[in-house]
Amino acid sequence: MVLLAIALAGAVYLMLANVRVATFLLQPHEYATEFLPSFSILKPIAGLEAGLYENLRSACNQDYGGFFEVVLCLHDESDAAMAVARRIVDQFPETVRIAVGTTPGIRNPKIANLSKAGAEPRGEMVIIADSDIGVDRRYLQALAASFGSERIGAATCLYRGAPNPTLVSRLGAMQIEEGFIPSVLVALALGKLRFCLGATMAVRRSVLEGIGGLPALGKTIADDHTLGRLVAARDREIDLSRYVVQTSVPESTLRALWSHELRWARTNFALAPAGYAFSFLMYALPFALIYLAVSGNLALGLPLLGVVLALRLLLHYLTRSALSVARAADVWLIPIRDFLSLAVWFVSLFGKRVTWRGASFDTGATQDDTG
Repeated sequence: MVLLAIALAGAVYLMLANVRVATFLLQPHEYATEFLPSFSILKPIAGLEAGLYENLRSACNQDYGGFFEVVLCLHDESDAAMAVARRIVDQFPETVRIAVGTTPGIRNPKIANLSKAGAEPRGEMVIIADSDIGVDRRYLQALAASFGSERIGAATCLYRGAPNPTLVSRLGAMQIEEGFIPSVLVALALGKLRFCLGATMAVRRSVLEGIGGLPALGKTIADDHTLGRLVAARDREIDLSRYVVQTSVPESTLRALWSHELRWARTNFALAPAGYAFSFLMYALPFALIYLAVSGNLALGLPLLGVVLALRLLLHYLTRSALSVARAADVWLIPIRDFLSLAVWFVSLFGKRVTWRGASFDTGATQDDTG
């Protein structure tokens, strides 16, 4: 009966997820035409990665009528990505500058990279977007539209995966699009957005300065959640833009993907343990299959499996439409993806250590003293 109850609850989750994704899909795209605030895009770079040039160039090649700058931040001159950064500066000399160095004493290496002297943002709005994020030329117009109201202190974007040709990378993209993104939209059905997504964190510079500047985000490895929490604490709202960015999924081996997803999972568990503990309900398909196999109750198990499978397929196609996924559908990977996600969830409950860019962190210390 426990397996049956979990599968039924999972079916309810899938129904809600489909409704929320469909609602997002139907929202109109908004682009600013009159309110054009100045922007500073901060790009943390650490090492040469696939698609780095294309992703950085996309942030610089904007169709935007207002002032904007792009600050490429590297830890040191010897970084293998420096040649790419200099190439970008050569192409956009009036828009791009490079800042080299790090800020000691900041736990989060990304924030230590961004908050150093020489990287100070000059725009009214500050965007922090990882180096593996790709956008089109209307990115800044879309984010400007989010700040049309003074009550908005920050804005963020959903994202789709850009996998390499390997099967593992496609599985990673599916987790982003069909696992994580629907869970964000379902969470928003329960209340206002109180966190940002690392793919794009845009914040008014006045608000950022009011919460203590970039160093205030460096006390945890979850800088996106910290920014959202601090902005919300100042009675400012966080807008979820209809604009969707793209993130590279570089993993080509199951071990690399497992390590990356386990870091995500354990970080989320540390941030919201109660909610995360029940997130296994997202994976109705594995539980429906297990119930059918264990119970042998074909009269109940087969119809339940049919309903769950239909809902899961609908989520697959709805998320592809909502996030503008252009690659071929991987329907046959759905059971593999969901069983893998369930395994990551289970293992994430037993341990707090994660690896991020070669460094080891304890997710039990992700919350700072103000949390």
